[in-house]
Order: sequence, then C-alpha cells, then structure tokens
Amino acid sequence: MTPLTADESGAPSPSDAPGDPHEDGALDRTVALAEELLTRRSGAQVRLADAEDLGGSTRSRVVRVRVSENPFSLPRSLVVKHYVGAPGPADGTDRTDPFPYEAASCQLFTALPAEDRATPTLYANDPERRLLVLEDLGRCSTLADKLDGDDPKAAERALLGATRALGTLQAVTAAREGDFGALLRRSGVRHWRDPLADDARSALAEVPDLLAHLLRVEAAPAAVSHARSAASLLGGTEYRAFSPSEVSPDNCLLTGAGARFLDFEWGCFRDVALTAASVRLPFPGWGRAAVLPTGMAEAMHASWQSEVAGVWPELADPTVSGPRHLAATTLWVWVCTRSLLPSVVGHGPGPEQVVVGRPTEYAAAVLASYWRRLRTDAERHREDAPMALADAVVTALEPYGGDEPLPPFPAFKKCSGR
Repeated sequence: MTPLTADESGAPSPSDAPGDPHEDGALDRTVALAEELLTRRSGAQVRLADAEDLGGSTRSRVVRVRVSENPFSLPRSLVVKHYVGAPGPADGTDRTDPFPYEAASCQLFTALPAEDRATPTLYANDPERRLLVLEDLGRCSTLADKLDGDDPKAAERALLGATRALGTLQAVTAAREGDFGALLRRSGVRHWRDPLADDARSALAEVPDLLAHLLRVEAAPAAVSHARSAASLLGGTEYRAFSPSEVSPDNCLLTGAGARFLDFEWGCFRDVALTAASVRLPFPGWGRAAVLPTGMAEAMHASWQSEVAGVWPELADPTVSGPRHLAATTLWVWVCTRSLLPSVVGHGPGPEQVVVGRPTEYAAAVLASYWRRLRTDAERHREDAPMALADAVVTALEPYGGDEPLPPFPAFKKCSGR
C-alpha cells in the first residue's frame, strides 16, 4: 500500500467515544477503528491481530498490531496511535489539541524520500477519529535505554548518532515550512504557534521579578537586555527548520538504519539553534536529573552542526553560530527558571509548560546546572552580564540544594568514578 500523505477521514464512529485511553476495551476499540480505516483506504478487508499496548499518555494510546489479513503491500506489523477525549477549541488558534500537529508532522516526513526520513512512515490518517497508522520501527533500544545501560561507548555512539540524525532531520526540512503550514490549514489550524516561543516571551517578562522575589537576586539591566535580545530567535529567522519540540531520549529509537524520532504532538518550525541548545543542556523536556560527561555536549553539538552546515555553511563559522547558540541557551535557561524556580524554593509549582520537564528529584541542582551551562557559554563569548547573573543565581540556589552534585547517566557512572 502506498504511504498516505493526505487525510483519509470518514463519518464519526460511536465506538470512538472519548474516555480513558487505557480503560477496559480501549485497545479493542482502537484496533477496530484502525481496521476500518485501512479497509476503507485499500478497498478490501484488512484484519489486525495480536494487539500490544505500547503505553501512550493521558491523551493517547499507542498499539502495535500484526497485519493478519493483508490484500495489498502493508508491512507485517504496524503501530496505531489514537488520540482520545475531546479535541481542543476549534478556532484554530490554540495548541491544546496536539493531533493536527502530529498528523501534519508525519505527513510532512512521509512525503520526503525514504533516505531522508528520520521518522516512521505514515500509512493512514483519520482526522475525524484522530487516528494515525504508522510504520512499526521494531523492538529497538531507545537513546534512553543506552543512557541507562552499562556501556559508556554504546551510550556515546547513541548520543552522537541521535544528534547527527536530528541535524539531518532539520537539514531536509529547511525549506518546507510552507508545506507544514498548508498541512495544518487542511486540518483547520489557521494560526500555529511554537509553544517554546510563548513560554520564552513569558519568561523574559517574568524571570527578573521571580529572581528578585524568590532568590533575592537582582538581574542587572545589561543581563536583562542581553536575554531579551535573544527573542530575535523566536521570529522569522533565516535558519528555521522542523523541530520535534520535545527532544526526549525516550522518543529516539536506535534502529539498524540509524536514529529515528517519535512523538510530534508539539512539532513545529523554529530556529535550529533552539533545538541544538535543548540537546546540550541536556534535554530539558525530559527533566532527568543527570549530567553528561565533560565535553560530551560539545561533541553532540559538533555532530548536529556537521549536518545543518550542509544547508547553512555559515553556521560552521563560530563567529556566526556562537552568539546564536548563546542566545538559544539563554532562552531555554530562562524558560526552565520560570517553570522550576517556584517549586525549588517552596512556593508551589510554577506554570505548566509543554517544553519543560520537571525533575522528581534534585530539581534545584538541575536548575543550577542549566545556569552553569549558560555561564560557560557566556564566558566563551566574553559576555560579562549573563556570566555575573549566572554566578549569582547558582550561589543563591545553594541553600535549596543547588550545590548537590548531579549523578551521571548510569552508562557513564564508571567513567565519572561514582
């Protein structure tokens, strides 16, 4: 069967009632809907069997199925992702419903040549039932599995391979923002927004007061001005490409063909520096309380840059890329501060943010590590104001546990001697 890059919708089905994605009978309903969609798509009966619940989230369920009756050229197994519950507002201005973004992301990549895809192929898409039928990439390890393993060399290879694949993903989508927008408009989304941009603008407005009230740290005007100048990355820069938005090791499969990315519920186009900076922090959307070995962040950045420089050769020039990556790191650190600082100092949870994960432990140390990364980058570019602010914040976080050493990822534990 030819991979489907257009919507294939039908009449709403009463069997697709909103509810808990993991309640009794939910798996069977998802499989039945997928069978119906594939049968309608192919014009002949398709039957699915041996359903395996792969988890999902509070918004969706993900199921692996075997194709037991296949009149055409479907693969032996597929993965079905089914969004449940009511979608968000229908005015096309809110990102509360992630389905159109994931559908448009999968359609965008499926339209690319196979050798350029770093994602599963989309076989069918039903916006009425909010259902995606995707290529099954197999029972592969994830990047998270390698980081939680006991082989430092394998973990290092996985990190560098994942960041290189991320660079490739961005390189092949560099001129496709218009295509993505057209796919979203077909789903009824008239005005799409990057969730990081919304959170970053709020952080730039609120963090100076948060630092003053919660940590007694006064951000110098020069430091605030430096941070707010970074907002230029949030607009229509010339270095925009697709971003999964949440770059998480859990959603990076390590296949025989290389790293492949999953989960595009918040897929968007943004400046590529913002995606690279999120990997170097590392992974603020994941929220794991762990650190990379010394030099690994720089090696990962070089791996990513080797791919995007094929599209933008000037990004290989440190005088061009360096200030942009400092600006991106600044935005991420301020966004994370707005999200994490209130709970770190005991003032209740900060605002919910799509792009920031919340560590279950060592939250103060995680936040301090982000500010140390910002300090390192600012020092490299001789930016005194953000350096001084980072030093003050790190010192102020110490009474809350900011000076606790973060553990390395398990794979690197022997290398660190811990």
